[in-house]
Amino acid sequence: MPDQYSLTMPGTVYSGRGALDKIREITEGRFKKAALFTDKGVEQAGLLRTPIKLLHEAGVETVVLADLPAEPDCDEAQQAIDRFRRTGADLIVAAGGGSVMDVAKLASITADGSVTVRQLLENPGLGRKSIPVLMIPTTAGTGSEATMNSIVAVPEQQLKVGIVNREMMPDYVILDGSLLTNLPKKIAASTGIDAMAHAVECFTSNKANPFSNLFAKEAARLIFGNIEAACEEPEAEEAKTNMLTAAFYAGAAISSSGTTAVHALSYPLGGKYHIPHGVSNAMLLLPVMRFNKSACLKEFAELFDAVEGNGGRNQQMTDEEKADRLLVRMEEIIRRLEIPSSLSSFGIGTEALEELVNAGMDVKRLLNNNKKEITHEDARRLYLEIMN
Repeated sequence: MPDQYSLTMPGTVYSGRGALDKIREITEGRFKKAALFTDKGVEQAGLLRTPIKLLHEAGVETVVLADLPAEPDCDEAQQAIDRFRRTGADLIVAAGGGSVMDVAKLASITADGSVTVRQLLENPGLGRKSIPVLMIPTTAGTGSEATMNSIVAVPEQQLKVGIVNREMMPDYVILDGSLLTNLPKKIAASTGIDAMAHAVECFTSNKANPFSNLFAKEAARLIFGNIEAACEEPEAEEAKTNMLTAAFYAGAAISSSGTTAVHALSYPLGGKYHIPHGVSNAMLLLPVMRFNKSACLKEFAELFDAVEGNGGRNQQMTDEEKADRLLVRMEEIIRRLEIPSSLSSFGIGTEALEELVNAGMDVKRLLNNNKKEITHEDARRLYLEIMN
């Protein structure tokens, strides 16, 4: 555990049934024009109708920016920010998944035009917030609404890179489970496993601390108990709301601790092959955690106790038995949700192995968080495990 640790949180968070109605309270009399960052999928699903209506009732003009590509690279993010700057908006609203929220956060610290996204890749601290941000996640997974991180791909490196700046912490967050009602199972599953990875990685990170552990453990409890119903039952609003809460908690854990080798090794899969972030994390979660088991027995046992809640019965089990049970339960969930488990389903074979290993091992910011050191040979074995 580090000698010192901190926790940075969003300004105000609203959650529960009807939380969207808080849009009017947040904006009325404070803002004149909102730039609404979103994507075509969210727009076509009709999820913007209520936010736009409430903004209109609050007297706030709204400009919709919906042409953001899925998992944009740094140049595509810059193009979206340039379009935003031309709107003259005094409020950013982001309604969507992780990519939408990440670009919106970058816009908030580049709005004055004094710094570009590529400059932030070199020196994240250059950005300064000049416009408030309201986050409305429409998936339960990335936790971007609770972090000061933004992830973008860098084309020439064929890698995803994290930009971290405290100024990107959102000012307002709305968590409303009704937005997840018609979320396709495939998206709900991959984003939900992303949240699971955040919780487990942060709890087992070298940077784990009392703040991050509080959020990571509760996130894990909610995820293991609700993810299947949230993905498989369209009307399971309570389970979906619990997953939104869990994703937020896991995001808060990231802000205080940090992810580890799962995310480090997944970045090349998204950066070069454009595998959805949650899917690449789901592929690597079990192999990496099995690799980490010997260094994380105590943490795995604590997580097992949190997610199973069997009280006295758990006391009769050894830490190793609990760790094994936790890994089995994770595998059961991933299989039941039918998330792809092999790179072969994306046409990626052993010819890509060395390139993946070299790129993944470059993500030292996250690999340094892993409790068990990973060598190039270890990374090679882990990638090979998901190629079969």
